[in-house]
Amino acid sequence: MRAPRECSWLPCPVDAILLSTNKAPVLGASPPLLHAGLWPAKEIPTMTISGSLLTRYEAVRSATLKLADPLSEEDCCVQSMPDASPVKWHLAHTTWFFETFILEKFEADFKPFQAAFRILFNSYYNGVGEKYPRPNRGLLTRPSLAEIKAYRHHVDARMHTLLLAATTPGHALSADLAAMVVLGLHHEQQHQELILSDILHLFWHNPLYPAYTPQPYEPVPDVIAPLQWVAIQGGVVRIGHATDEFCFDNELPRHRRYIEPFELASRLVTNDEYCAFMDAGAYQSPSLWLSAGWDWLHAAAQPITHPLYWQQTGEKWNEFTLNGLTPLDGRRAVRHLSFFEADAYARWAKARLPTEAEWEYAVTAQAGANTPQPDSPTLAQLFDTGWQWTSSSYAPYPGFQPARGAVGEYNGKFMVNQYVLRGASCATPTGHSRATYRNFFPAQSRWQFTALRLARST
Repeated sequence: MRAPRECSWLPCPVDAILLSTNKAPVLGASPPLLHAGLWPAKEIPTMTISGSLLTRYEAVRSATLKLADPLSEEDCCVQSMPDASPVKWHLAHTTWFFETFILEKFEADFKPFQAAFRILFNSYYNGVGEKYPRPNRGLLTRPSLAEIKAYRHHVDARMHTLLLAATTPGHALSADLAAMVVLGLHHEQQHQELILSDILHLFWHNPLYPAYTPQPYEPVPDVIAPLQWVAIQGGVVRIGHATDEFCFDNELPRHRRYIEPFELASRLVTNDEYCAFMDAGAYQSPSLWLSAGWDWLHAAAQPITHPLYWQQTGEKWNEFTLNGLTPLDGRRAVRHLSFFEADAYARWAKARLPTEAEWEYAVTAQAGANTPQPDSPTLAQLFDTGWQWTSSSYAPYPGFQPARGAVGEYNGKFMVNQYVLRGASCATPTGHSRATYRNFFPAQSRWQFTALRLARST
């Protein structure tokens, strides 16, 4: 979920769209605990044959607006850095997607809500046309937040009419229309996570350290289980998306990889464990860092010496979270790490980062185990805590083909100078991720909910 993230897509059979578009992650996470406080599962209903695409549409769109409820109009307008976007822009851009890629194509006598919005809220779809400069999105004091909400309401009403007409008796739901709506909903869920990560980064710059929500936003175990190593035999394995359910085109095609035997850590690295790394002087030890990582640490006048959102007062550490500035909880997984920090920690711990193929194979193998051994370690914190860095550069799978048209621009053209992350985070909407999902960011990025799982060769 690089930011701001747009979507490329895989056309899906309509039956798959209607039967299953919101399955909770089934690998390594307990749905009742998933995203506690922010994403209760009842918020977004699972689509069944008795449900409808319209029901799903309304639920996802409503969930986005709810994320803005705790925010003032001023909160929604400010941009904290070029990589982030104002909440108001997210609300508008996700609406722009439905207007541009669906209403414009499928609605009779289409007319835009406001012609200028085609440029203002285009992210980087060159095939659509001009774009307003990304670093300047925070300068858009107009249109107002009220006007953006009116834009959403207007487009939602037209989408409601379009979907009702497409599903009335005697009218077959167009496969192209259904696929584009589902794509738009997954696209919106990506921006829901970006709203949370971007507002966290914005509030971090406020010396009042305001809380976004008083509700806990992730499950925290009372006792941290000892880190164990899950042994994986390796061999020739298949990775990539394998069902008719929705996926992005970068998850395809399914293909073979050879994996050497390895071990994967049963859980994520904790704050306490990362403190030991810092106390050992790791941020001052060039032998632990990639050359580019060492340069990144020292690029500013004040070298980087700890994870983003950590603040030291005396000998105690605090962490800025969606709940505001709180004492650092050693039981929590360390997050908001760059690839460089994750790689350096792994080297210090005499381990390494997993490849994306190793991560996917280990997770799917655990999910497919018919009779797990009761004394065998299992993989935890896969989809409910933080996106996990891998050592894999973001590149196309063998035989990759981007989708046609402007929506195909997203994945293929960004397959350079980025690393893959797997899993999901506490801010990922319920049911959005899966074992084959490929997130990606540049090595220095750390304002997303990025975490660290170790691997080692055997």
